[in-house]
Amino acid sequence: MAHRRRPLGVALALNTVVLGVEFGTGTATGSLSLITDSVHNLSDETALALLLLAYTLRAGLSGRLLRSANLCNGIGLLAVSAYLVWQSAERLLAPVAVPSFGPIAAGVLGVAGNWGVANALREAAREDAAIRLAYVHNLGDVLLSLGPVLAGILILITGRSLFDPALAFVLGGAIGVTTVRELFAAGGTLIWPENVVCGHPEEART
Repeated sequence: MAHRRRPLGVALALNTVVLGVEFGTGTATGSLSLITDSVHNLSDETALALLLLAYTLRAGLSGRLLRSANLCNGIGLLAVSAYLVWQSAERLLAPVAVPSFGPIAAGVLGVAGNWGVANALREAAREDAAIRLAYVHNLGDVLLSLGPVLAGILILITGRSLFDPALAFVLGGAIGVTTVRELFAAGGTLIWPENVVCGHPEEART
């Protein structure tokens, strides 16, 4: 199981950096697109931490943690995306001034960090359905992190902060749609992983 723990540990460390920078910068600048991306990364953070624990503990506990990780990385995102879409709609009606440099710089870091997370999980994802879900999410996060970058560039060019909630609205909707698609594609095996027990095949149904 050590070959699972190492990539998960690297991915968790990288995601922590991205989460801290994006949320801190988003809060400081009032960038809703950055906050949206950071909240998405918070869900990934929790799921990665639970996956790491699942590969550390005995089979009975690891199976329950695996289910919790998948729930956090899947169903939890639906509630988050709905809330962020609502917040974005409110901000579209009452725009708030947002500087351009913060979203651009933090978004670029988010792109690089999420690519690093996905790269760390790539090999393990070929053999593990739960890690594959985290891998696919982080590949999508690479594109989602471009949202704050694009918002910052458009604000810089036009001087209109309206682009920030507009991009946040699109990001929130994209998170919800991709999450639903992945959960349906998994056919329920990720939420009720009866045969996926973090390296304990002999206890697959405990």
